[in-house]
Amino acid sequence: MLSALISGLHNAKNAYASWRRRQAAYEELSSLDDRSLADIGIRRSDIPYLFSRDVRDAAAAQATGAVRKEIRRAA
Repeated sequence: MLSALISGLHNAKNAYASWRRRQAAYEELSSLDDRSLADIGIRRSDIPYLFSRDVRDAAAAQATGAVRKEIRRAA
């Protein structure tokens, strides 16, 4: 019982830290002017998409080597 509570607190701490990192990156990108964003190849309207669940899931799948067939064919 105690180990489950400790594990839950550890997971909550990690989730919060991950959210804060994403939030800081989002705020940093949002603070850039349009020219700086263009220099790194994104538009202001791309910022919310970059932090969406779909992008995180695709990045995680690619990191583990579980790239979907559609992505491989497109590359």
